[in-house]
Amino acid sequence: MVRFLGEYEVTLDAKGRFLLPSGFKKQLPEAELRFVVNRGFEKCLTLYPAKSWEPIHAKISELNDFDPKVRAFRRQFLGGATEVEADGAGRLLLPPTLRDFAGLSKNVILVAAVDKIEIWDADTYKKIFEEFSPEAFSNLAKEVMVKPDAPNE
Repeated sequence: MVRFLGEYEVTLDAKGRFLLPSGFKKQLPEAELRFVVNRGFEKCLTLYPAKSWEPIHAKISELNDFDPKVRAFRRQFLGGATEVEADGAGRLLLPPTLRDFAGLSKNVILVAAVDKIEIWDADTYKKIFEEFSPEAFSNLAKEVMVKPDAPNE
């Protein structure tokens, strides 16, 4: 399983392509340059290596088609999913509809998100940190990282 670390600034060209940074390439299994790009839960895109996408897609495929919530989730989650592969120069092309969704134009930040990479408009991403105080981050960490029945340390 792929486990990404790091964040990298890249530039989209006029066609919506970017060069996958060598720091992320080194973290991929050898010669694995096939991905699925999709809308993120926030105003970003998510880039899944094919091997990380497959179990997610398999799980979604098993959900009950007769449940309207399942259909709504599939529509939202799978609707924009697009297979992309690095070209000969190592660039990945982001479809226009997905670029529009995330507000991507030129300056982009790629952010490790465990087994996937989030693709953010640089200004939007930087604003998240400007608006998030160290105290708020500390409280969030406590909330998500400490088990409810564990004593506070």
